Amino acid sequence: MAGSEPEKNDGGLLEVCVDSVAGLEAAIAGGADRIELCAALDCGGLTPTSGLMQRAAQAPIPVFAMIRPRAGSFVFSPDEVTVMVADIQAAQQAGLAGVVLGASRSDGCLDVEVLGHLTAVASGLAMTLHRAFDLVPDFEVALEQAIALGFGRILTSGGEQSVVTGFDRLKSLSKRADGRITIMPGGGLRPERIAPFWQAGLREFHASCSVPIEADPVLIDFGFATVGQARTDSDVVRRLAAAIETCRTLP
Repeated sequence: MAGSEPEKNDGGLLEVCVDSVAGLEAAIAGGADRIELCAALDCGGLTPTSGLMQRAAQAPIPVFAMIRPRAGSFVFSPDEVTVMVADIQAAQQAGLAGVVLGASRSDGCLDVEVLGHLTAVASGLAMTLHRAFDLVPDFEVALEQAIALGFGRILTSGGEQSVVTGFDRLKSLSKRADGRITIMPGGGLRPERIAPFWQAGLREFHASCSVPIEADPVLIDFGFATVGQARTDSDVVRRLAAAIETCRTLP
């Protein structure tokens, strides 16, 4: 199996996805335990620049780089896979702790061949299977494939638009995983929603911890910014981290 994982954390862990230096600093200030480093979070996250990877490598907490060369589907051409290999190598060279990967076939199943190649390149890094998992036709099959590929965790909303509606499947997946891989809920997670997931045995949580911002209309008119932008907010990170801390006292 490719990849290497840190010791399992049963005490609860908050991963915050960010796409800028400011977001990185806000997540750390708010008490995040790990960073998912991206570009373009407004389309689900793309591969960050090598410069941002190098800056993030200075963080006092582990940083995983998203490896996704473009927006849209997770069906990648051979040339795109070549780009992804180079991006994994850039994350390694920057000294990051892990990468976040995913690839699909046209039928929605995990592309085990492509993922086998990418995970081999990522040997020595921790690995997360991203939400391409949410599009698979058979979650139990995909779970076993992820384990066989050496992934340490699966980031998923349970195949639904949010973790709230996907709760039952998340609980079922975690039970089936039985400690062989971590199921990490992500998608619509809020502080007040943590407790049920904790009680179901889930211990790693993923969120953007963002708040909406208004872009300059002139920048929008020129196409330099888009409507509906958001930024990582350290207070939101702090509240989510506090909710996880409170759950540690639950019976």
